[in-house]
Amino acid sequence: MNFEGEFELDEVPPEKAWVVLSDPIAVRNSLKGCQYITPMDDEFGWDTYELEEDVETLPEADAEVVAARAFRERQEYAALMQVGVGSVKPKFETTVTIDERDEEEFVMTATGSGSASGSSFSMESGMHIHPQEDGDGSRIEWWTEADISGRIAQLGGRVINPVANKIVNNFFSDIEAQMTDIEDTDSGVTDRIRGMFG
Repeated sequence: MNFEGEFELDEVPPEKAWVVLSDPIAVRNSLKGCQYITPMDDEFGWDTYELEEDVETLPEADAEVVAARAFRERQEYAALMQVGVGSVKPKFETTVTIDERDEEEFVMTATGSGSASGSSFSMESGMHIHPQEDGDGSRIEWWTEADISGRIAQLGGRVINPVANKIVNNFFSDIEAQMTDIEDTDSGVTDRIRGMFG
């Protein structure tokens, strides 16, 4: 299944959008049903991971902390997602790898897969942040190609597509609110953080 779209963020320039969308905590907080997104290492265990509560994001968070936890190219992440599709509400243990993270062009791509009781998926996804043609904001192109199998796949596109669109729309609306909060504070903070990205 293919999902794609564009989203406009008025008065949020691409460099600010990039910093917020590079923060796993900000992404987690805006993604309905996502319990955590965390880097995976040899010690990680789905059953033993302890969720971090009340983690500060911008503008309250320390700039160095936000830069240090930003998504990294070729890093593997664990994400626990609960998605309600019809009467099915599986909790997906998902592994995501950041394949590309282009700081200059504001492009990020990822691949991943996940499974839950009776359902599984694999996906390729990405985003590209452009300056708005008319205005000072951003235009975000996003896309996902997903191969879904099991109980959820049996529900079909007519059930799955509206759920996916709702998740994406809620996500970008929440992200825009976070970015507006940053816009109302020190405008130099996102520039400082971008300079810290390794």
